[in-house]
Formats: sequence, structure tokens, C-alpha cells
Amino acid sequence: MLAGVGVICFTGSYAVALALELSRLVFRSGIRGAFLLGWAAAGLVAHSAYLYHEALRVPGSPLSSTRDWYLVASWLLVVVYLYLTWCRPRVPFGLFVLPLVLGLIGVAVFLADASPNPRGPASTAWGVIHGVSILLATVAVLVGFVAGLMYMEQARRLKRKPATPRRLRLPSLEWLGRLNYRAIVLAAAALGVGVASGMVLVVRSREGRVPWSDPTIVSTWVALVWLVAAALVAAAYPPARTGRRVAHLTVASFVVLVAALGVGLLWKTQHGGRHVPFVPPPADCPDVRASEKGTVPLAAVGKVPAHGPAHGGPP
Repeated sequence: MLAGVGVICFTGSYAVALALELSRLVFRSGIRGAFLLGWAAAGLVAHSAYLYHEALRVPGSPLSSTRDWYLVASWLLVVVYLYLTWCRPRVPFGLFVLPLVLGLIGVAVFLADASPNPRGPASTAWGVIHGVSILLATVAVLVGFVAGLMYMEQARRLKRKPATPRRLRLPSLEWLGRLNYRAIVLAAAALGVGVASGMVLVVRSREGRVPWSDPTIVSTWVALVWLVAAALVAAAYPPARTGRRVAHLTVASFVVLVAALGVGLLWKTQHGGRHVPFVPPPADCPDVRASEKGTVPLAAVGKVPAHGPAHGGPP
């Protein structure tokens, strides 16, 4: 009950902040900025308290479930939003950031798996590095996506002749281009660290090893290849760091990210998302009897199939 109230509290605060951002399209106000920051900050405090409560309440590794991952990602995005709004109070960052925040919360509540990982690989140093790196890469892609949308809108408005009256002030194209480029580089670096630490976890795992063909792992590799290629193109070709090119790269990176996250949410996978439970073999299985006696079954050396036809799961 308290958990549900907590989600409603900070989600409602973010919704009010978004409504205040939308009011920029209708009228001007000198005190709106203070109310806007107040509601967003109140939501962040409630959000933080909820995550702290969940970390203490749920058994297993703290904040290790897919649901918690999305809630932490939305929390980080709110932190970025408050920082940008504090530095540039006249820029309506919330019009672009807060819908993403509410979308992440919606995915966490209605689609993501709430079961935490057991205290084991996820609570080790490599597990923390893996989770935090993937989280930072996701937030960087989302920030780049926001910068890309703002860049394209600002470029469209500047091309209008004569210029129309502007109720919304957007940053300069140069500033948005730099933010786009930095977001791509940060996302590629963070995702690279996340994939490398994930490989270490897979190799060192002693229980229910996740196969390399797992849909989540494959989609993460695809996202990494795309981000690294985009970062290399932007670094090797200076014109790609500015202008519409870098904005298009960040928007395309967002599409790749959504596809990768969708695979983890909708497909059956042993790496987060919709879990495929590991079912141990029956006690009378030849492999189990052989392991209890300290001998090696014939199936282990490839002579006699101990379990009949393959089931399609991990070896």
C-alpha cells in the first residue's frame, strides 16, 4: 500500500511540473519557475525516499530488479532536468525531459519485472559496475535524444522567414550540438564498460549462466556497435559533430535503445525482463546420480544422451 502511494506521489509531482512547463505555451509568469522547481524537487525527494525504502524492504540485491532499474533511470533523468533548469531557467527542458521520465515510470509500474536478483552476482563489484554503466548509458542516450529534438526544432524555427514570435526560448544550435556529441561519446563509453563487466559476470557465474545467445545480450551488443560507430563517425568527421547530423545520430540512438529495452521487456530472457526460470533436473537423472557418486556420466563425454532430445535452453 505504501509503495503504491509513493509511486503516485512522485509521479503526480512530475505531472504537475510538466503541466507548469506546458503553461509556457499559453502565458508568461515571473513566479512559475519557482513553483516548477519546487514541484519537481518535491517529486525527487519522494522518489528518493521510495527507492531507499525499496532497497531496505525487498530481499535480495538492493534495487536489482528490472522495475527498480527503470525507476532509478527516471530518478537520474530528473536530476539532469533539475540541473539544466537551474542553470537555464528560461529554457523549457521539461517539455522534452518530463515525458520521458513519466514514460520510464510507466514502464516500471506496468511492464517491468519486480522480482529482485538473488544476493550473488548482482551484489558483487562487477555486478554493480555492470548495472551502473548500463544505467548511465541509457540516461546519456535519453539526454542526447532531448538535445537532438531541441536542435531540430531550433533549426526549423531559425529557417522561418520572417521569424515568428517565440514564446519558448531554446538554447543555441552550437550548445545543443556540443551536448549531442558529448551524449553520444558518454553513452558509447558507458555501454562499453557495461558490456565488458557483463562478460566478466557471465564467465565467472557459477549458477544459471546466461547464454551468449540470450536476446537481451544480443540486443545490447547491437546497441553498443551502433553507439561506438556513431561516436567514431562524429570523432573522425568534424562536420558530424555539429549540425543536423549529430542530432540525427542521437535520435537514431534513441530508437536503437528503445528496441534493445523492448527486447528485454517483451521477450523471454534469462537476463532481466521476462525471466526463463532455471528448472533443476530430477533426482533420478543419470547426471545427478553420477555427480553424487563422484563419477562422470557418459553424456558428459558425448557418448550417450542422458536427457533425450535438447530442450532449447542453455547447456
